[in-house]
Amino acid sequence: MATARVWTVTSTTPTREDARDIGRAAVAERLAAGAEIIGPAFSVFRHLGEIGEGIEWRVSLRTSASSRDRLASRISELHPWDSPEVTATPIEWCSDSYAEWVERATGE
Repeated sequence: MATARVWTVTSTTPTREDARDIGRAAVAERLAAGAEIIGPAFSVFRHLGEIGEGIEWRVSLRTSASSRDRLASRISELHPWDSPEVTATPIEWCSDSYAEWVERATGE
C-alpha cells in the first residue's frame, strides 16, 4: 500500500477568527498549502463529565506527509483550548500535479 503524499489535518475552534488565525499561520509558516474554514456548526460533546453544546468552526488544512506532524503540533500551540481536536486523514488519491503543489507549498 502506498503512503499518502497529501493529508488533510482538521481542528475545530470556538470562533471563526481562531480558525482563520490557525489557517493563516499554517500557510505563512509553510506547514500547510491551503486552509478551508467551514461553519458555524452546532456540536454536542462530553467534557469534564458533563454533556455540553456549542458552536464551532472547522479548519481543514492540506499538507504533505512530511509536514503533517509539525502542522498538528503547531495547531495545538495556536489553539485556544487546552486539549483541542486535531485529526489527520490521508488523501487516498489526488493528481500528481496537486500533490506536487502541496509538497512545494510546504517547503519540500
